Amino acid sequence: MNTTSHTATPLFTTPDTVTRKMGKFTLRYRPYTLTLKHVFTIAAGSRSTTPVVLVELEYDGVAGYGEASMPPYLGESHESVLAFLNRVDLTAFSDPFLTEDILTYIDSLAMKNTAAKASIDIALHDLLGKLMGQSLHRIWGYNPKTTPDTTLTIGIDTPEIVRQKVREADSFKILKVKLGLDTDKLMIETIREVTDKPLCVDANQGWKKREEALEMAHWLAERGVIFLEQPMPKEQVDDNAWLTAHSPIPTVGDEAVQRLSDIRSAHGVYSGINIKLMKCTGLREAHKMAELARALDMKVMLGCMTETSCAISAAAQLSPVVDWADLDGALLISNDVYQGMTVERGKVVLPDRPGIGIAFC
Repeated sequence: MNTTSHTATPLFTTPDTVTRKMGKFTLRYRPYTLTLKHVFTIAAGSRSTTPVVLVELEYDGVAGYGEASMPPYLGESHESVLAFLNRVDLTAFSDPFLTEDILTYIDSLAMKNTAAKASIDIALHDLLGKLMGQSLHRIWGYNPKTTPDTTLTIGIDTPEIVRQKVREADSFKILKVKLGLDTDKLMIETIREVTDKPLCVDANQGWKKREEALEMAHWLAERGVIFLEQPMPKEQVDDNAWLTAHSPIPTVGDEAVQRLSDIRSAHGVYSGINIKLMKCTGLREAHKMAELARALDMKVMLGCMTETSCAISAAAQLSPVVDWADLDGALLISNDVYQGMTVERGKVVLPDRPGIGIAFC
């Protein structure tokens, strides 16, 4: 175990960094704003930035790193995450390996705040891997050679920009297309002018009528779409189940499947689930979600928000055991502060470093 006194990195010595000593732990965190390379448009709206909070958790001279990313639909903000982290008190814990105790306590602090909880969870898992000198995927016994290809997301845009985005994604083997507006067919037809690669689509709850959704599913299947993510509002449970039963391609629940407790109710409604660390409070629960979905014979997709390579590399540790990956969040931003998981010829490549495998840029 490393007993050398840890000095916070320059990333955590800024004027807006909060530093709190709590027994054997020191927690540091600061707000940060990610800048997107392109304006990102989905059925619910457009944005060019995403607020995040960066976290450092130190124990015995070793530091783990985490992150909370807050896209609009999570209902979190810099203020809400900082307020949550200000409530965290790890003084009662002296052993970082008691993850169930620590993370159960973290989860008990509020009903929601899942991204804030994920920032602690990721930092703790990164810390444990470093204390053990092993990457998380090795600790879990996963084979890094079995990682899937990851999609690159093409947001809703003008035909000219869509063509540009598709050309920029030349090294990727599969693309994810945002739909859910009245331009859906134009989006797919524009992409098909440039490439015949397999596609998956995410309607982000944008379709409202099941008959029209089924018609679109058949139309999309004929154009090389391999699965359909969150086609209709999550509240339309019966409609989504009907669509899944009749669709020529699998359906995946995203907004409808936030945490472990949502999976059983999603069974039979969707063909699979999309696991995201920011929805489910982090790696501990994500790991359990993947195992339960497998036990129920459901497909497993591993997704992300707009994030730095910290949260992306953390999620990637689970990628060897999923069917599909959508881990492009760090590739969509222009101001990443870490390096970690990479993509080579479209395939997720796990870094050979302890913990979640990140280093500073």
